[in-house]
Amino acid sequence: MTTPQGTTTSATRAADILLLFTDETDSLGVSGIARRLGLSKAVVHRILTTFVDRGLLVASGPDREYRLGPAAVALGARALRSSSLRALAQPVLADLQRTTGETATVTALVGDLRIYLAQVESPNEIKMTVEVGRRFPLYTGSSGRCILAFQRPELIESTLSADLVALTGETLTDPQRLRERLDQIRADGWCASSGERQQGAASVAAPVFDVDGYAVGALSVCGPAHRMTDEANRAYAAAVVAGAETVSRGLGWRGGLPDLPTKDIHAPSP
Repeated sequence: MTTPQGTTTSATRAADILLLFTDETDSLGVSGIARRLGLSKAVVHRILTTFVDRGLLVASGPDREYRLGPAAVALGARALRSSSLRALAQPVLADLQRTTGETATVTALVGDLRIYLAQVESPNEIKMTVEVGRRFPLYTGSSGRCILAFQRPELIESTLSADLVALTGETLTDPQRLRERLDQIRADGWCASSGERQQGAASVAAPVFDVDGYAVGALSVCGPAHRMTDEANRAYAAAVVAGAETVSRGLGWRGGLPDLPTKDIHAPSP
């Protein structure tokens, strides 16, 4: 297993195990964790025991299944409260929801994935909602691709050269077509998608930039696909882009679309 410079193997293993629980709604067992991360059961068991002792996980059931504990919940709640992106986005999300009538969300880049930080739900009886705190890949959905389009070439290449798993039958997994979509996002400043992350759901998103001009997140408006028509998407895009710029300026960005280096991102590495 390779580890980033300045970290230890044991710390990386522990972090990888804990992050697995952000992807699951149910509990996980030692065997499943060991299989997914390529670790021995003995190593996994030692780390899980430490997490249980510290309250980050709890174990239950005859098969000794593990799930997030109260300390992990407290950490997550504290992180959400202290997130500058989330705090700046909250009033903008409320405005977007009122303007469009659909659910408005804010997503953050976390490592090489993204998570939903917050949402303001549509008042419509039939609406789309997201699972706050769950991780998703950057190549799928409008929010993910808006974030990916404005990243360093290394992250773009590592994402597109990995195994691109389809989340639904509509998920775009062809690397060349994805590169073309990223080019279009860099030109337009926004992106629409339909049914890629969840069947029947559609969204329009725009990137949020930090002071360096790289995307640290995205704002989106999402709703049932039958309401998110091309005409609606174009109308909502203007509001989403304006909202994202407001949040970006709050994070120190000067405004507008950044001119980022694009070397080596239009073709796979040899």
